[in-house]
Formats: sequence, C-alpha cells, structure tokens
Amino acid sequence: MTMILALLLSLFQLAAAKPEYTIEAIRFGTLPQVRATVLLPIGATAEEKFDIAVVIWLIRGNGKNILFDTGYHRQTPGFTERWNTKDYVRPDEAVKLAGVQPNEITDIIVSHVHWDHMGSIDLFPNATIWIQKDEYQYYTGPAFQPGGRRGGELDDLLELVRRNAAGKVVLVDGDDREIMPGIRVYTGARHTYSSQYVRVEGNPAFVLASDNCYLYRNLDTNSPIATFDVTDRAANVAAFARMIRLAGAKERVIPGHDMLQFERFPTKGRIAKIK
Repeated sequence: MTMILALLLSLFQLAAAKPEYTIEAIRFGTLPQVRATVLLPIGATAEEKFDIAVVIWLIRGNGKNILFDTGYHRQTPGFTERWNTKDYVRPDEAVKLAGVQPNEITDIIVSHVHWDHMGSIDLFPNATIWIQKDEYQYYTGPAFQPGGRRGGELDDLLELVRRNAAGKVVLVDGDDREIMPGIRVYTGARHTYSSQYVRVEGNPAFVLASDNCYLYRNLDTNSPIATFDVTDRAANVAAFARMIRLAGAKERVIPGHDMLQFERFPTKGRIAKIK
C-alpha cells in the first residue's frame, strides 16, 4: 500500500511539474545615439545619448516556439526615419538565425501594440497571438475616438483584427495569468493602456519586461519609463520591484532595449542565451 501511495505521489508530482524553457534574446537591429531622456524621463541629461538594441525573445520548450514581441519590418512614416535602424535584419530572418523557421513559431505574446513590438505579427502566419483584452479593445476602438491615444499603427492593428477573425488571437483577461504551462503574464506597468510582461517559470525564473522597463538603469535608479499617462509613473516604478520579486533577483529581469543583455549573457552574433 505504501509503495502504491508513493507511486501515485510521484505521478502527481510529475504531472504537476512545470516544463523548463530556454530563452534567447535576438537583436534584429540597433537604434543609434538615442537621447537618454527618451528612455529615462527622470534622471538623465539632455546631452546624454547611447545606442539601444531592438530585440525579440524566443522561448522554446514544451513543444512550443514562442516569440515575445515581433519587432517591425514596415516603413512607418515618421518613426522609421526618426529612429534610423542600423544593422537591421528582418525579424523573420533573425529568427532563422536561432534555428527556427517563421512558420514554426507557434505562439506570439505581444507586450503592447507599439510599432516596434507588434509590427511583424504578419511574418509568423501560424502563430496564435496572446494580448491583453483591455489592450486589444482600447487600441481597436476608443484610441481612435476623440481624446483617444493612438498607440498602435493602423496596418498592425488591422492585421491583429484579421488574425482575431481567423481565430488566432487569445485575449488575456487581466493580471497574473498563466497562459501556458510555466508562462505567466502580468500587467500594471502601464507603458500603454494595458501592457504586459512575462515570467518564464523554472529553475531559475526570468522576467522579460519588454518596454515595461527599457534599461537596467531604470531598475537601478527607479527611473520610470514613458507611461500611458504621467500619473502612471508611480505604478511603473512599483512594477519594477514586482518584476524583481517575480524573477527572484534583479539580474534575472531582462529589460526591453538594453544592449547590456548581450554582454551579461553568453552571446553569439545577434543571439544572447538568457537561459
């Protein structure tokens, strides 16, 4: 009887165990000499500038090839010229460098609708897209009404709506939701109307912040990023502390645009092995 109970307990523990994932940061380009005040509204001088990375993150495990954000590939009037991306590789080609074909991406987690993060969902045709319900509803509706804030590009939003009509979008309803085994999403940082970030559970856990935290320096100095409204800055700083708790260490929170992630983790070419 004791052996049977032990066997059942082992089977239960095996069933309850979370899968382990690998995480890779893929730099598909560089934005040169960005004004520091764009990324650090508090705590930077007007003269300070530095290069930043444009990044997508590839999460693999449990039979999944997951992209957290997709980068961009369209010529976006005003934005493309302003940022002048250097050393650019189209995101679907960048994913191939990690050994994954674009049609093998099973899922895309969208942190937020901005052009440089959701601007390539069309390049990964077989993926199911995970986005916060409030983010989707706001930017496909009230954002275009008088007084709304148009955070997304129309072409990207139309593609998102088309994918939803095809049954390839999952609307995540709120904070602290497990969307796949071992993958949880969180809200509250308020970069956009309802931006989300990801905790990849495992041994150890990591938090992928995307634009909810631009740089390690934001974490180190509690300098808020650009938020949906200036009144959201306190919530953004509070989210930094939460990210650190969720990751278990500041070093395991991965900011959205920091070049340092390609120095602090083993890197080959454009790809940093986070886990």
